[in-house]
Amino acid sequence: MIRDITIGQYYPADSVLHRLDPRVKLVGTLTFLISLFLFNNLIGYVIAGVFLAVTIKLSRVPFSFIVRGLKTIIMLMLFTVVFNLFLTEGRILWQWKFLKITVEGIQTAVFMSLRLTFLIIGSSLMTLTTTPNQLTDGLETGLAPLKKIHVPVHEISMMMSIALRFIPILLEETDKIMKAQQARGADFEEGKLVERVKALVPVLVPLFVSAFRRANDLAMAMEARCYRGGTGRTRMKPLKYTRQDGMAYLGLVVYVVTLVGLTRLWEMLLV
Repeated sequence: MIRDITIGQYYPADSVLHRLDPRVKLVGTLTFLISLFLFNNLIGYVIAGVFLAVTIKLSRVPFSFIVRGLKTIIMLMLFTVVFNLFLTEGRILWQWKFLKITVEGIQTAVFMSLRLTFLIIGSSLMTLTTTPNQLTDGLETGLAPLKKIHVPVHEISMMMSIALRFIPILLEETDKIMKAQQARGADFEEGKLVERVKALVPVLVPLFVSAFRRANDLAMAMEARCYRGGTGRTRMKPLKYTRQDGMAYLGLVVYVVTLVGLTRLWEMLLV
């Protein structure tokens, strides 16, 4: 289960998506996530699904690797489905005491599951196709106008990049600790929920110790290399837009216009 978390991991491949400017991928991801809340009908999810499928194809990241990240949100998805399925008002199909299943409840449960799935996959694609260094440069360059109001853009970008970089490292460390504990007789699978939580205490303590030790080592390494923030720093590879980036922006505009136009037309036809 620990290794099934894909957010924060980078998948090396030679694809169109990997070669795009990180600013394009940041804007594209943010636009896609926002677009998922602009509609609530079938045609909207079809368009978003087609756009996401094309993006996955262009990324050359195996679909089986991407969907591994969905295993970590199964419980959240089930809770969302059950909550919307039994507690949404509308035309009743089945009822038992205060529990009831309605047509609107089924529709809401399905749409919420799709939206949550698209959110996770869309977010994962950005980190799977962008290295932490590229992500830092993209964030810092994209947020550069905020420097005029004294926002520490470089520091914020650096912290986000380090946090994303540490996710797979801490997951790997957690997996090692859990295997070492299991080799000593620990059981993380059986027992009630409270017992399972208590069994994780021997894992969390060494994990926190390891995390603080790594953070201290990173701070010492940065100081040894005379790191003093973003003031006066230059880049070995400055970000420059290419023709591919322009085509990507154009594709993003076409997606948004198509999504908004067809969903509004669909709603008008149903009235």
